[in-house]
Amino acid sequence: MVARTGDPLSRQSTTDLARRAREELNEPTSRSTVWRILAADASKPWQYEHWSYPRVADSFPRAAVVLDLYQGYWQGERLDPFDRLKSSDEKSSIQARLRTHPTPGPGPGRRRRVEAEYERGGALQYLAAWDVQEGRVQGRCEATTGIEPFGRLARQVMEVPEYAKAPRVFWVVDNGSSHRGAAAARRLSQAYPSAIPVHTPVHASWLNQVEVYFALRQRKVLAPNDSSSLQGLEWRIRLYEELTNREPRPFNWRYTK
Repeated sequence: MVARTGDPLSRQSTTDLARRAREELNEPTSRSTVWRILAADASKPWQYEHWSYPRVADSFPRAAVVLDLYQGYWQGERLDPFDRLKSSDEKSSIQARLRTHPTPGPGPGRRRRVEAEYERGGALQYLAAWDVQEGRVQGRCEATTGIEPFGRLARQVMEVPEYAKAPRVFWVVDNGSSHRGAAAARRLSQAYPSAIPVHTPVHASWLNQVEVYFALRQRKVLAPNDSSSLQGLEWRIRLYEELTNREPRPFNWRYTK
């Protein structure tokens, strides 16, 4: 585009395109005409989405293991009815933003107004384990993330009779530092012989279903991040856990191999 027009534009408005049409075609062209042409065309070059290409050669085989688990299979065989499947991760640095002025509620023709200035009330880390089969969540707030906080989450889950008595408990986790690699897998399996860690491919944490729960919590609980205190922020997060578990419902997961 720069080579043809000399303009440093990666995207052009209908006004820009109408002007170019008049200059290059020597015909009067309106913005509405440009808009109708673009709307009817199958290609939308002004639209884009962020994308991450696989970084390692075994991305698909590792993703396939996770997707098979979501469909109830492990190494080609059906899961035992008493096997359990957890999807786990952590969200770090959830800030408590204490607004310097009160937040007026919405009114007729006016949105709620959240003060742009705030004081930092601290931050917490939220670790959660989502039950893929039942749609329940177990979580905890910690001062930091790391091996020990994740170990406490694992203990919180594995001490529940439903998981303690299960023949196998599969843990789908990403490659975060708290549970990365073979060493983390050994720690979990040594502490709980029935626990089987399953890592998502690198740059594919979206395969971890707990991320869907985190997204819902972000929209329903944390936005627009207007907190009274760090304790109040934790209280709201834990209440959303409780609300989720009142009527548990698994996600309608549609991604398959």
